[in-house]
Amino acid sequence: MTNPFGVRPVINASATLTALGGSLMPPSALKAMTEGAAHFVDLPELHDRVGERLAALTRNEAACVTSGAAAAITLTVASCVGEPAQAFPADAEVVMFAGQRNGYDYAARLTGARIVEVGPSIEELRAALVRRPACVLWFAGAHYAADALPIEDVIRVARELAPCPTGPPAVPVIVDAAAQIPPLSSLWRFTTELGADAVIFSGGKGLRGPQASGLVLGKRWIVDRCRAHASPNQQIGRGMKVGKEELLGLYAAVEWTLEQDEEALLASYEQIVDRWIVGLRGVPGVVAERGYPSEAGQPHGRAVVRLLTTSGWSRDGLVQALWDGDPRIAVGVSGVPDDAIALNPQTIEPGEDLAVLDALVRHLSSGDGERAGRDV
Repeated sequence: MTNPFGVRPVINASATLTALGGSLMPPSALKAMTEGAAHFVDLPELHDRVGERLAALTRNEAACVTSGAAAAITLTVASCVGEPAQAFPADAEVVMFAGQRNGYDYAARLTGARIVEVGPSIEELRAALVRRPACVLWFAGAHYAADALPIEDVIRVARELAPCPTGPPAVPVIVDAAAQIPPLSSLWRFTTELGADAVIFSGGKGLRGPQASGLVLGKRWIVDRCRAHASPNQQIGRGMKVGKEELLGLYAAVEWTLEQDEEALLASYEQIVDRWIVGLRGVPGVVAERGYPSEAGQPHGRAVVRLLTTSGWSRDGLVQALWDGDPRIAVGVSGVPDDAIALNPQTIEPGEDLAVLDALVRHLSSGDGERAGRDV
């Protein structure tokens, strides 16, 4: 890595986090971006052509590329709130389950819409939908499931309301599935199979595309409105610019991802988790076991490493020691107890799992834990 800034590369055993650069792009995506950078193009035309190809690849009616999944939330909600070139109504509402409220609420609220919370009850949802909100925004992933209705029930209740004779449904349903690759079937399950109006993905997570990209898949009416609300048009999405490089890079990444053997990929993740767990057996003061699903609710395991009091380490102390070490290693703390770290195989390159294991064994066997815990 050519690095004139002195910023050290990271072995990422945490997740496809934005703060760590998302994911690593395959050679075909890098090549596509480089080739795109060498030419001027009619950008709206390229948007259209890439969208057509992505829709076909993912078994959807229509598709468009956005500048990340959060931008995709703003654009899809805007598409439900109002037509492009019209003022958004001051009383627009977006229905969300209270248990799914999260930091991406702001992406929906940029439109001026108010979020209306409901509990995991058919009756509460039906009462909220009778008010004809702009849409329902539902978040996918096992970590969001406990306090929300299944998406099948949400779509069914929304479709009970009579739509206008022409135009979108009475209450559109938008699914945020930003990190729900794998499984690849997420690309068509929520829309083509279950009937949601749109589903949103991050381009820079499991799809392995440019980090500054996102993807909206679904019904043509909502995708067409997303495009009209987005750059280069002078609408709410003008600042959410997608360059020709991101368009071509994401297309190449999706194409590459769909060509992979997903079953073999998931099996390789489990092999890494097994190596971590076996390698930590016998290390004093820790208990390592398989956790499932991942922190984002994806269908693969990770190694959850619990620090006993006899280890001498605090969780924060060990996380910092791994980050400060050589190589620099990032580990996860989301969705695990306060005395544990999580090791995610999804972002591990060949051989890096052994470097992670070596660093953990070295730190845990060093006797430096008490000092590190005090320092932190």
